[in-house]
Formats: sequence, C-alpha cells, structure tokens
Amino acid sequence: MAAARSKRAAPAQLTHLDGQGRPAMVDVSSKAVSARAAVAQCQVRFPVQVARQLRASGLRTGKGGIVETAVIAGTLAAKRTHELIPFCHALPLDGIAIVIDWHGERELRIQCTVRTCARTGVEMEALTGATVAALTVYDMSKALSHAITLGPARLLGKRGGKRDFGVQA
Repeated sequence: MAAARSKRAAPAQLTHLDGQGRPAMVDVSSKAVSARAAVAQCQVRFPVQVARQLRASGLRTGKGGIVETAVIAGTLAAKRTHELIPFCHALPLDGIAIVIDWHGERELRIQCTVRTCARTGVEMEALTGATVAALTVYDMSKALSHAITLGPARLLGKRGGKRDFGVQA
C-alpha cells in the first residue's frame, strides 16, 4: 500500500502562499514571455416570459442595447482584473473578444476570449470579462424580473504556460 501511495503525484501546492503560509503574489520574473490565451463562459438564465420579452425587443431595454453594453463592460473588466483580484499581475492584453448568443429558449451564453504575450496566463481576465458581462446583462434586465440567474461561470480552456487545458483558445 505504501509503495502504491508513493507513486501517486504529490498534491498541488497553492502558489499564492509564501514559505510561511502568508499570502503573496507569485514572482514570474524568471518565466519566459510566451503567447497565452484563455476562454471562459458564463450563462444568464431568464424566466420564460422575460426571455420572450427580450427576444421580441432585440435584447434592448429602456437602458439601451444589452449585448453592446455587456460587451463593453466585460472588456473593461478584463482589462482591470489586476485591480479587482489582489494577486493577479497587470498584463498587456493583446485581444479581448466577447460573444453573447442565445442558447436554447431562455439562456444567454457569454464567452470571453483573452490573448496576451506575457509571463503568466489570462484565465482570470477571461473569467472576469465573462462574469462582469453577465452581471451587466442582469443589471440591464432586472427591471423585468429578479428571478434571472447567473452561472455557472467556468474556464473552458487555456493555451500557453506549463500545459494547455480544454478547448483551444
């Protein structure tokens, strides 16, 4: 039994803790700059009647175009992720693309793709862009119903760094 246990991979270590277990930003200065990308998604689910109303209006409310506003908000949020998440590095983002489409009768699917050439990845920027875009859809639609739900928010894939994951960004 002990031999079998020793062949298993060691548990992953949390990278945002220093040797004494205190929170710390990861030092990436020794890493090579490389092309990196990440894709994240968040869903917004509407009550049936609200979805019908939004489809009929072309996703416009008295506040304006929902999709257009959500794309702008998600883009701004991705660019400011390092100001929102304490240990995220400020990264030069080379591209941000947010796509918002209906999925089924009553769900909007928001996908955010972020690209950079840097020493660390852009997973948090993609997740931040997707979730803030979803929050913006909620904000612009909440006058119709407070029964709108968000999520799940998840990373679909990343490219670059130690390993690629999921769908190719």
